[in-house]
Amino acid sequence: MPVSAEQLSQELEIFDLNCEQTVIEKLVELCVLYGQTEEGIVGELVAFISTHNVTVTMETLTSFEHEFLSKRLTKARHSAFKDSGHAGARDIVSIQELIEVEEEEESLLNSYTTPSKGPQKRAITTPETPLTKRNVSMRSPHQLLSPSSFSPSATPSQKYSSRSNRGEVVTFFGSTQGVSWSGRGGAGNLSLKIVGDPKPLTSSFKFMFQKLPDIREVLTCKIEELGSELQEHYKIEAFSPVHAPAQEPVTLLGQIGCDSNGKLNSKSVILEGDREHSSGAQIPVDLSELKEYSLFPGQVVIMEGINTTGRKLIATKLYEGVPLPFHQPTEEEDGDFEQRMVLIACGPYTTSDSITYEPLLDLITIINHDRPDVCILFGPFLDAKHEQVENCLLTSPFEDVFKQCLRTIIEGTRSSGSHLVFVPSLRDVHHEPVYPQPPFSYTDLSKDDKKRVQFVSEPCSLSINGAIFGLTSTDLLFHMGAEEISSSSGTSDRFRRVLTHILTQRSYYPLYPPQEDMAIDYEHFYAYAQLPVTPDVLIIPSELRYFVKDVLGCVCVNPGRLTKGQVGGTFGRLYIRRQQADKEGRQSPCLAAQVVRI
Repeated sequence: MPVSAEQLSQELEIFDLNCEQTVIEKLVELCVLYGQTEEGIVGELVAFISTHNVTVTMETLTSFEHEFLSKRLTKARHSAFKDSGHAGARDIVSIQELIEVEEEEESLLNSYTTPSKGPQKRAITTPETPLTKRNVSMRSPHQLLSPSSFSPSATPSQKYSSRSNRGEVVTFFGSTQGVSWSGRGGAGNLSLKIVGDPKPLTSSFKFMFQKLPDIREVLTCKIEELGSELQEHYKIEAFSPVHAPAQEPVTLLGQIGCDSNGKLNSKSVILEGDREHSSGAQIPVDLSELKEYSLFPGQVVIMEGINTTGRKLIATKLYEGVPLPFHQPTEEEDGDFEQRMVLIACGPYTTSDSITYEPLLDLITIINHDRPDVCILFGPFLDAKHEQVENCLLTSPFEDVFKQCLRTIIEGTRSSGSHLVFVPSLRDVHHEPVYPQPPFSYTDLSKDDKKRVQFVSEPCSLSINGAIFGLTSTDLLFHMGAEEISSSSGTSDRFRRVLTHILTQRSYYPLYPPQEDMAIDYEHFYAYAQLPVTPDVLIIPSELRYFVKDVLGCVCVNPGRLTKGQVGGTFGRLYIRRQQADKEGRQSPCLAAQVVRI
């Protein structure tokens, strides 16, 4: 039956609503689009404007369509789906959406009818206290995350579900026997702030515009600054030019490089001199006289040796790098010696054969049970290497999937009170693929969540009650481990060597040239990817085997990844408490640490 504009006008006049012709034409269109009668749509419109205390305008009709009519259509589709005999395929999220639609419809009716004198089942909804917001905060993480909404094949991983080693402690540090791993959910005096000079990276920037001379300037500054520190530390009088022949032993400053495009080896090492003494000239290095060394491309070193021809340096001594001092607590931090629990996890948060995010939901359950004071969560949250991402099988934009994942974590851990720190990854498919990487942008935080959720850059240095955490999601252990060469008279730990290089080179990414997957903006790299101090704890997730090691007084933790292909992975947890310096000097604030299987 055709919709009559005249009939619509008469229905509106019953409620003393005199509308413009464009409004009536829009209502006719909505009646046809959503299968409504003149009487029905006017009744629903009156309920809508009464609830929201607005007048009938074109803008009001747009809101009316999005907030009410589209949900009515969704409900009709669900009903049709049920009638077709496929109701058993509906997941818990679909059922929850139907319940919400029914509750909102009932609240619209209750808003303009006389309430009964008896006790009500639900509080009357007003714009100041919306019903849906309350319901969302009470939902479980399983209800918040709806994989079926962005993937047609959201089936759970069989290998992950059948694992038998969940909760197993695979490595530990410090005294962990008899330790009860539970925090206070961020209660008390908890201070989180980013440490940087002069200020941290907080927003996006333009990249892909750097020039080769600018890159050269950054590398030159790095050589000169580290060289100056080492010269002062080892009391070296002066450096010699790399191409100046000399019969006496000479001391050269420069950066390690490779004489070809292949992998560095003991026969292909060159030393690229600094600008002040050597004008950037290069000289091959003979390492045969060095009994012990550990070198990688981009490493700033001081070498002593024989350079009789000016064409090759026979190295006889390699000066070791010197780390930065540790952070000195400020007056505000000086009296804070409370013990805090920190949980650390690194993505991917779903297995490679599934997009259901089961490991993430299990992690949220652990957070709500243990109530750590701080949770540091590293990307990727939606991994660019996931099968369904690479094969373009997702039906929603990457940004929408990420936001749903983020909302699940934030709202799912609200009851724990834990502070959340999100660190992006270059493998986050929706985020800017540049290093250093700006923080995630997420504007849908409530007032209470803003107090406990913090988005930081990759990499960054974070102070937790005066204890400095170095945070990076880049797999630097893998990148540097593949390029580093070494010689040792005894047994040597490659992880320890690489970690020592990171601390003594004073950079979150000292490798140059970088791995081919890395897109580094060197102007921002110089400003935001340097260590301001030696961190008390360095979190450095990697595909390589998990560990917890004390290196030069810094507790270095590789918590592993939450998933490893189709199976579950590991996460880390540690207790920190800043301790007063005694006669023996500084004591590490990291009391105990564990790496645990999810």
